[in-house]
Amino acid sequence: MGTEDVPPPPATKPKLSAMERRARQEDRLAALRLRMAIGRELDERGIADPAAIGAALGLPAAEAAKLLTRHQWREGDVALLTAAAARLGVPAKGAPGAVAGDDGGDAGGQGG
Repeated sequence: MGTEDVPPPPATKPKLSAMERRARQEDRLAALRLRMAIGRELDERGIADPAAIGAALGLPAAEAAKLLTRHQWREGDVALLTAAAARLGVPAKGAPGAVAGDDGGDAGGQGG
């Protein structure tokens, strides 16, 4: 077996810096919070039809569905979700920087 029979090593992805990983993780969390807030608002309004969801978010139905159900991080999702939340009147100001478990002071009937 000669050296010409050995396949080249697979290309490796460049590693993200710690700052880039942290920023991406913050984006993921913000996108998740926004998706949950938007989904809650759509449920409260009784909007379930894909075409109606698209109209409510100001996007084509297929794009709105992908945006709300996407599990893979994509650059630009937070901006699209923030715009969609604003269009629905969902307060997005606390979403990207919200602390886990922060519900805006509403104890949900718990405690006093």
